[in-house]
Amino acid sequence: MNQKLKVGIVGATGMVGQRFVSLLADHPWFDVVTVAASPRSAGKSYQEAVEGRWIFDGAIPEHIAKLTVKNAADVKEISEEVDFVFCAVDMSKEETKKLEEAFVLHDTPVVSNNSAHRWTPDVPMVIPEINPEHIQIIEKQRERFGVKRGFIAVKPNCSIQSYVPVLHPLLSFKPVKIVANTYQAISGAGKTFKDWPEMIDNVIPYISGEEEKSEQEPLKIWGRIEGDQIVKAAEPVITAQCIRVPVSDGHLATVFVSFEKKPSKEEIIDIWTNFQGKPQLLDLPSAPKPFIKYFTEDNRPQTRLDRDFGNGMGITVGRLREDAIFDYKFVALSHNTLRGAAGGAVLIAELLKAEGYIEAK
Repeated sequence: MNQKLKVGIVGATGMVGQRFVSLLADHPWFDVVTVAASPRSAGKSYQEAVEGRWIFDGAIPEHIAKLTVKNAADVKEISEEVDFVFCAVDMSKEETKKLEEAFVLHDTPVVSNNSAHRWTPDVPMVIPEINPEHIQIIEKQRERFGVKRGFIAVKPNCSIQSYVPVLHPLLSFKPVKIVANTYQAISGAGKTFKDWPEMIDNVIPYISGEEEKSEQEPLKIWGRIEGDQIVKAAEPVITAQCIRVPVSDGHLATVFVSFEKKPSKEEIIDIWTNFQGKPQLLDLPSAPKPFIKYFTEDNRPQTRLDRDFGNGMGITVGRLREDAIFDYKFVALSHNTLRGAAGGAVLIAELLKAEGYIEAK
C-alpha cells in the first residue's frame, strides 16, 4: 500500500465532487491528479471553477486547487493520467451510462456515485460492510466489455444508508415486512439554504424517484450472484416514504419491522453493538469503528449532534421498542454526503484496492 494510486474525480465541481476533493486531500492510498467537469469549467483552475461555490469552511486543498479542470468528455486523455476515477456527474442517466462505459472501454475502473448503472445486472451496488462479495461479479462484467482492468462499481442511494446497515445484521431473524420513512437533508438535492431558501421553515413530502429506490435497492444489495448477474432478493417487502426536511446534512429514518423469528430487544442491541463488516476487519482507512452505535437516550440520534459519528461514516440508531402492529420500531441516522455519497464511494474503492480489483496501471 506504499505507492498511492492516481485518481481522477469526474464531476469534481458539484457538491459531491467537492466532497470527494475534501476527503481525498490527504488520503493514505489515493492521490488526486485529475479533476474534470462540464465544458464551462474546463480550462480553468479548480480554484477558479468553484469560486463562490466551495461548500466547506476550510480552504481548497492546495495541490488540487491548482489543477486545470478537464472536460469530462475527454475520456481518453483522463484515462491516460489515472489508475481509476470517481464519477459524480450531473448528467442524464443515458449520458452518464455512456460516459462511465467509455472509461471502462479505456480500461479505467469507475467507482460511481451516480444511479445510472445501479440496476445493470453485472454492476455491483455495494455497501462494503454488507455485500462485499458482490464485487466478484466484476470478472463477468470485464468479460462482457472485453477488458482486463476496467469496470464499474456503484454506491447505492443515500436514502437507504441509515436503515439498511442496521437491518442487515438481523437477517438471520428473517425480516419479512419493513416500513421506512426517511427525513432527508437538502444536501441530498445538491442544495444549501443559501441557494434553496424555500426550504427554510418548510417540509416537502415528495422527492422524485426516491421511494422506489428506497424500496428496491436493498433487495439488490441483499441479492446473490447467479452466473453473470446479481439477482435481487425476494424478501423482505419494503414500503417507504421519503420527505425533504430543513436540515443541511444527515438523513434520518423511522423504521418499523416484523420478523419471521422475533429476536429480543437485548439480542438486537447486542448484535448492533458488536457487528463488524469487512472494512472493519481489513482496517480500511475510511472504515468507522464501531460501524453502528446504539443510543440509550430517548432523544437520540439527533441529526445535528450525531451525523458526524465515525467521521460521518458510522450509523447511529436509537429508540428501539416493541410496536403495536409490527414487532419493533426504531430511529436510525446516516450522513448523506459522507456515508451516503462520496465517503461511501471512497470506502468502496478502498475495498476494491484491498481485494486486488484496482491496481496501478
